[in-house]
Amino acid sequence: MQGHFPPAMIKNMIGKLTGKIAEKEPGYVILEASGVGYIVYVMEDTQKSLKTGEEATLWTHLAVKEDAQDLYGFLDKDELIFFKLLVSISGIGPKSAMGILSIAPPATLEKAIASGNTSYLTKVSGIGRKSAEKIVLELKDKLIAVSSDDSSLDDDADVMMALKSLGYGTKEIRDALKKIPEDANGTTDRIKEALKLLGS
Repeated sequence: MQGHFPPAMIKNMIGKLTGKIAEKEPGYVILEASGVGYIVYVMEDTQKSLKTGEEATLWTHLAVKEDAQDLYGFLDKDELIFFKLLVSISGIGPKSAMGILSIAPPATLEKAIASGNTSYLTKVSGIGRKSAEKIVLELKDKLIAVSSDDSSLDDDADVMMALKSLGYGTKEIRDALKKIPEDANGTTDRIKEALKLLGS
């Protein structure tokens, strides 16, 4: 395929796929569409919501490298758009972008970046300080802050650090953070709610 089409064209050839989930494997699914089984890399939460044998639609991005052409899929178009923004930054590859997107919805990440909150990105997603600063620098002007109040972001970063000190893993803490009730304000209350979820 690459010998017949310029890379720029290949990147835009597959924007969305609808078909049956034929198999689920760690880190990806095989989506069968029109008799072709596409390997599509997805986030863990996305994979959990997909059921083998059932039809699904994924918004996709085709990452073209010298030795591979990898498809990344998203249930939500906003996730795809944010993913494309992240991989447009030098040094942020598809896997790093998927890791960042797995910590929170695009709106929350947009809020953190637009407010210049690098500590949220470094503490919660685990990316390095320089990468977080680069993301904020390159995307801040492209994003509109959802709210000028980013205290909840700082709270979540503190919650992450506190729960890590108690021995909880990053993945289970991230899952708990996503489920904390919106009316739980302040680090102390959010830690209590997270512990309830982690203990259930």
